[in-house]
Amino acid sequence: MTFRLLLAGLAVSLSLVGCATKPGNDASLKTGFAAEEPQRKPLKASDPVEMEPSKWMVADLETRQAIDTNGPHRLAGRTLEVASLRDIQLADKEVVLTFDDGPAPGKTERILATLDKFGVKATFMMVGEMAQAHPATAREVFAHGDTIGSHTFHHPDLDKMSFDMAMAEIMRGKNAVAKVIGTEVPFFRFPYLADSRRLRNAVAARDLIVMDVDIDSKDYFSSTPTAVATRTMNDLRKRGRGIILMHDIHQRTAAMLPSLLSRMEKEGYKVVTLKYKTTAPTPATNLVAQADTKMVR
Repeated sequence: MTFRLLLAGLAVSLSLVGCATKPGNDASLKTGFAAEEPQRKPLKASDPVEMEPSKWMVADLETRQAIDTNGPHRLAGRTLEVASLRDIQLADKEVVLTFDDGPAPGKTERILATLDKFGVKATFMMVGEMAQAHPATAREVFAHGDTIGSHTFHHPDLDKMSFDMAMAEIMRGKNAVAKVIGTEVPFFRFPYLADSRRLRNAVAARDLIVMDVDIDSKDYFSSTPTAVATRTMNDLRKRGRGIILMHDIHQRTAAMLPSLLSRMEKEGYKVVTLKYKTTAPTPATNLVAQADTKMVR
């Protein structure tokens, strides 16, 4: 009984692993972890990441990079109003910045400060349990003017749940985030990008827009901030545009962001801001916004 009480007193932990993509056999973004990080075994989807920032600091603290963030900056692009798949059409050298798994006190605010210095906005896909645990940070993101979406309540692998349980988890997460920030959150991303056609259609029928991924920063690896920024830029150059996946639960992500944005700016990229566009009722099949390379099982 004493052991159980001690466990109950510990901070809630989430099996986040930075929303790492699941190992697999195909070549999509749902597949395994990059081979370019051989020095340490990659985290698995079931490996826990403690909710409390103090727990992350031990294994995740990185030296901050000294990057000149003084303006004026030319990184901000257009604002794209989104209500359907047809609305997300990125031109060459246009990117959408997204951050999953937060909010995380200390890290999320640092990311917001960097975004503000460069004059750009991002989309934060919040875990319901995290938003409930850190409501002030969640509300700061909203007050900052960034876009907010949901990312389930507990961040489970929905592949391992029944359809009804998966939908309940999705809607619980959406409602939790919406309650904390005081407004609807129409964007949604599947944890680990683990979806199914049935789930995607059901999510779309509930007026949620699924956010997929073009470029995975793999910031959940135990990499240096420089390595994360370099890997992300290399992938971006190959694609030329796209939705970038990052996570605001990692110190290395907050540390590398000034470098990444500075490199993007020097190479002529523009950061697109996503906003939800309220429209008349639309067929559910048209409400799923997905990356052009997304593979749906």
